[in-house]
Amino acid sequence: MPRGFQQIQEEEEEDEGGPGSFPGRGSPPPSPPPAPLTPALALTVFAASLSSLGFGFNIGVINAPQKVIEVEYNATWAQRWGSPPPPQTLSLLWALSVAIFSVGGMGTALAGGAMAERLGRKGALLATNGLAVVGGALMGGAKLGPTYILIIIGRFIVGAYSGLVSVLVPLYVGEVAPLRLRGALGTLHQLGIVLGILVAQVLGLRALLGTPRAWPALLGAGLLPAALQLLLLPLCPESPRFLLARGQRGRARRGLSRLAGPAAEAGLAALEAELGRGPAPKVGLLELCRSRRYRQPLIVTLGLQLAQQLSGINAIFYYSTSIFEGAGLQDPAVGTIGTGVVNVAATALSVVLVERAGRRVLQLVGLLGMMGCAGTLGVALKLGGPVWGALALGSALAFVGFFAVGPGPLPWFVGAELFPPGPRGAALALAGLVNWASNTAVAMAFPPMQDAMGPLVFLLFGGLLGGFSLFTFLLLPETRGRPFPDPRDPQSSPNSAPLALLGPPEKDTELQSLAGHEEP
Repeated sequence: MPRGFQQIQEEEEEDEGGPGSFPGRGSPPPSPPPAPLTPALALTVFAASLSSLGFGFNIGVINAPQKVIEVEYNATWAQRWGSPPPPQTLSLLWALSVAIFSVGGMGTALAGGAMAERLGRKGALLATNGLAVVGGALMGGAKLGPTYILIIIGRFIVGAYSGLVSVLVPLYVGEVAPLRLRGALGTLHQLGIVLGILVAQVLGLRALLGTPRAWPALLGAGLLPAALQLLLLPLCPESPRFLLARGQRGRARRGLSRLAGPAAEAGLAALEAELGRGPAPKVGLLELCRSRRYRQPLIVTLGLQLAQQLSGINAIFYYSTSIFEGAGLQDPAVGTIGTGVVNVAATALSVVLVERAGRRVLQLVGLLGMMGCAGTLGVALKLGGPVWGALALGSALAFVGFFAVGPGPLPWFVGAELFPPGPRGAALALAGLVNWASNTAVAMAFPPMQDAMGPLVFLLFGGLLGGFSLFTFLLLPETRGRPFPDPRDPQSSPNSAPLALLGPPEKDTELQSLAGHEEP
C-alpha cells in the first residue's frame, strides 16, 4: 500500500460512530427486498446511453472518409484561392478537423457538474442534445458552404457536446442504478462509446457512406442518437437522489416507484437516511490542489488519465486507415473494423473481470500488454511487407484489446474511489480537463510526429507506457470491494490520508434501496 494512502482507521470509526454505524443513528438504513431491472430503469439507462453512443460515433466518424474529405478540402480551397493548398496546409487542416473535437470537449468538461446541479441530471442531458443537433447539421450540410470551415466548426460543437456527456451520463446512470447493478450499468457508458466508434467505422466503408457523394450524410448521422434521446428521455424519471436533496420528496417517491417497483418505499427511507447525514464539506479546485492531504490521490488520478491518453490509443483510433495502409493491407478498412470489434468485445470482458481480478491488476496487465504491442507495431510497420503487415495488424488489434480491458474504462471510476465526497467533484473535473487536454495534444502532435519519426513513433508510445506501468505499480492502490472514502472533516490533519482502503468492505448506502438485501 503506497504510503500516501495508508488509512487512519480509528479516525474513520470515530467519525462514523463505530464500524458500520451512522452518525446520530443506532443502526443503518433498512434493507429493502431485491430490486429487479424494471422496464423504467432499462429505458432510463438506454436513453441516457444514447449520448454515449453519439459521443463514440463522433470520435470514429472522421477516420474512414479521410481521403474523400481531403479531396473536398482541395476543391474548396482551390475554388476560393485559385489553386490547391500546399500539402502542409492540407495536413494542418485535417489535423485541426480531428483535434478540434477535443478542444470542444476540454472547454465544456468542467461545466458538466455545474450544469447538472442547475438543470438536474435529466434536464442537463436533454439540453446538451441541442449541441449535437447543431453540430451534426453543420457537418451534414458542409457541401453547401466552405467545406473545411463548416466541418471544423461542427466538430468543435459536437466536441463540446461530448465533453458534457462524459460527465453527465455517468452521473445520471450512477444515481438511478441499483447498487447491485451499478457496476454493470455504469459500464454501459464506455460500451456505448465503443459501439458508437464501431458503427461509425462500419458506415464509413466505401460500400456504404464513405463515398464522395454520401460522406455528408455520414458526418451528419451523429445527430440521430440525440434526436432519439429527445424522444425517449422525457419519458424517464429524474434522479431521485437529486430530487430528494432539493426537498422534492413527492417527485422522488414517484421516480423511485417507477425505477424500483416494490422496493420504492424502503428505498426512499434508505436514501433519506443517507442524505440525513448531511453533506460533506465541499473542497474547491484551488483548495484541492493546495492540500497535502489529497496530493497523492490527485497525482494518481491525473496519472491514470494521462496514461489513458498518452498511451497512443487515439493514434490508432483517429489514424488507423493510414496505419493499415502503411502495413501493406489491400483493404485498410478491414483493420479499422477489426479495431472496433476488438474494442467492443474487450470492453464487455472488462465488465466481468474488474470485480474478479481487481483494478490494479487490470491496469498493469493492460499497460504492459500495450507496451509490448506498441514496440511490435512500430518494428512491423518499419520493416513492411505482407508478413510484417499481418503482424502489424495483429499488434494493433491486441493493443486495442489491452486498452479496453484496463486503461480505457478504469481511470474514471477509480478516480472517484480515491476521494471522499467533498473533493470528489473538483478532482474529477480536473481529471476531465487533463484527459481532454492530453487528447487534444496527441491529436495535434501525432501527424507531424509520424512525418518526422515514421512508424518508430510507436516506440515512443511504448516508452511512455513503460513509465506509466512503473507509476501504476508504485502508486496505485487496490480499491476493489472498498467503500467510497467518507471522512467527515476533509480539513483535518493535513498529513493524514482520506481513503478508507484498509478496512473491510461495507455496503454503500447511496440508493441502497435499489440494490436489494445481500445474502450473507
